[in-house]
Amino acid sequence: MAEAPFHTFDAETFLRGKCLDVGAWFGMHLVPGEGLWIRAFLPRAQWVEVLDAKSGEPLLDLVMVHPEGLFEAHLPKRRKVFPYRFRIHGWGEPVEWVDPYRFGPVLGELDHYLHAEGTLLRSYTKMGAHVATREGVEGADFAVWAPNAKRVSVVGNFNGWDGRRHILRRWSSSGIWELFVPHLRPGDLYKFEILGQDGKLLPLKSDPYAYEGEYPPGSASILSRTEATPWHDGAWMKARSQRNRHTAPVSIFEMHLGSWKRREDGGFLSYRELADLLVPYVKDLGFTHVQFLPVSEHPFYASWGYQPLGLFTPTARYGTPEDFQALVDAFHGAGIGVLLDWVPAHFPEDMHGLASFDGTHLFEHADPRKGRHMDWGTLIYNFGRREVQNFLIANALYWLDRFHIDGLRVDAVASMLYLDYSRKAGQWVPNRHGGRENLEAVDFLRRLNETVYAQFPDTLTVAEESTAWPQVSRPTSGGGLGFGFKWNMGWMHDTLRFLGRNMLHRKYHQQEITFSMLYQDSENYVLPLSHDEVVHGKKSLLWRMPGTRWEQFANLRLLYAYQWAHPGKKLLFMGCEFGQDHEWDHNRALDWHLLEFEEHRGIQNLVRDLNHVYRQYSALFERDCEPGGLTWIDCNDRKNAVLSLLRWGFAPGDHVLVVLNLTAQPREGFRIGVPSTGRYTEILNTDASLYGGQNMGNLGWVPSEPIPMHGHPNSVALTLPALGVLYLKPEPPTPARKKS
Repeated sequence: MAEAPFHTFDAETFLRGKCLDVGAWFGMHLVPGEGLWIRAFLPRAQWVEVLDAKSGEPLLDLVMVHPEGLFEAHLPKRRKVFPYRFRIHGWGEPVEWVDPYRFGPVLGELDHYLHAEGTLLRSYTKMGAHVATREGVEGADFAVWAPNAKRVSVVGNFNGWDGRRHILRRWSSSGIWELFVPHLRPGDLYKFEILGQDGKLLPLKSDPYAYEGEYPPGSASILSRTEATPWHDGAWMKARSQRNRHTAPVSIFEMHLGSWKRREDGGFLSYRELADLLVPYVKDLGFTHVQFLPVSEHPFYASWGYQPLGLFTPTARYGTPEDFQALVDAFHGAGIGVLLDWVPAHFPEDMHGLASFDGTHLFEHADPRKGRHMDWGTLIYNFGRREVQNFLIANALYWLDRFHIDGLRVDAVASMLYLDYSRKAGQWVPNRHGGRENLEAVDFLRRLNETVYAQFPDTLTVAEESTAWPQVSRPTSGGGLGFGFKWNMGWMHDTLRFLGRNMLHRKYHQQEITFSMLYQDSENYVLPLSHDEVVHGKKSLLWRMPGTRWEQFANLRLLYAYQWAHPGKKLLFMGCEFGQDHEWDHNRALDWHLLEFEEHRGIQNLVRDLNHVYRQYSALFERDCEPGGLTWIDCNDRKNAVLSLLRWGFAPGDHVLVVLNLTAQPREGFRIGVPSTGRYTEILNTDASLYGGQNMGNLGWVPSEPIPMHGHPNSVALTLPALGVLYLKPEPPTPARKKS
């Protein structure tokens, strides 16, 4: 190090917190012609000895050059930097302390290059805080991206939250600040203190890459253990590629961890308590996957996790990262996949988070016409910045890697794709072609999906995309966005609108419930009856159904049976599986007392059996995303308001007959054309007394007769219960017994 920087050190500037390049002034430096100099800032120290780090031999004392704790020493005869440590007197008993400026860089040059390029895919293993041992000294590596800051320090309970104690070194090429800090232990609290270009200190910032954080409203990051906790899901991980295929049965139980159940005192269940209670519940109901509303740390509980700040931090409301891992492990042990709701579209303005992170609009757009979300009062990521894309893609990989998550449901994709989303004329900025498409967001989503499927090909991504944007779930090589699946919001809106109508008027609107089949083959769809449909005054699904109390339950059974019969993977929000009366309230548990009533138990029984039938009969799932998975027998019978259809599997002749009576009028001897001879066995009847129905049906089976109808050579005469749905499976005719 040159002589001038060391000797031109301005103590008063440093003590005011304005010191920048600490690497030039602190630690041990070889000054040409003078030998070694050592400088340290050790507040409250009275006497400091310099020891040889290997032998522990005292070499000399530091001299206090400022009463606030600045110390220096000169070793004129030494010509080589060597490992050392301090023995500090004045902090109670004498303390041996290692100088953080004794150590070299935390990151390598390649790390900085890849980060600036936006291709440091596992950046979560480099950035943030990581327990480390250097030269036999335990501590933690810190690295944070803040290219426009004048100074960045790590502060915490280990240094009295004093930003002068551990000022990070800056790499000008990448804008990353870094430092190894000795003596830290897992559990230590920390934040970053950042001095902006204007010379003003920003509010203390949480670590964007923190693995663990304080229980809200606390916002400090926590130095987390980095050693891997053992997994027990080897069998699941080996086989999960078969569970996530388009041709596999996928039935998703969507849930909010904080309000599924509560403790007797109203407190949250922990991740481990949920593992004991939730896993067997979901398994008993037969769902193949569970989907959590966002678990990334979020300051505002009522956002349900959709305004996250700690993207790498499982919320502390329910426990530690290890506890969350135990929950995922328990689901995998039960043969159930885990999907996460993931939010890369926006983030809240809380000042301990990403907003104006280094004093500039670093993660968000500076122009509010591009950087502020009009509906949610949140900030929009600058998808055109390579480092921001890297941050988000690394976060997606983190959940799949660190927690064995089986897939990501990407929230609010439509808000990302359109520059004019929820904006009036003059409130948005066109793209370079003059259009409304957010080209940077399109590039990000394509890169996200390409990276996820390249790194974890046995997982899946799902887009919540509510418009007609083309090829959302088609490969990027053909111009698509590359998602594995897309939520079918059109099916959901049309179906709920139709079933919410007066039953006498349904025959005039039958095209609403069948319209989805006109575009079914355009995407790989998930059929969602999600949390969004049971909040904000929309009522519960049960109370959206018309008619008497019995008819409401019958209509709800009809809705679920149609959902499970329609091509597409299934998703149902918690509470809907037993006919929750009230809207979902995140502040309390579901109304579990309703299961004391037969009609609610009946809904639960139906959902369980729908999952069983769906998984048992390949015709109901193999071609969910394939053309020809459904053919109508008759979708135009408006007079009777009856729909009849066939679901087809890959094997020749493999099919299930589904018939829906959309009215409260039962029908007997109702003839429907079918392709097979022999008998059709009733494998599900929503009017069964087990489900709360009236037990009207076909005594288990009906014969197929050679009476042509609906373009088929045979037909069956059915008894259709009021508001009932029948699933029937053809049984091959019994061969005639040969005469002996």
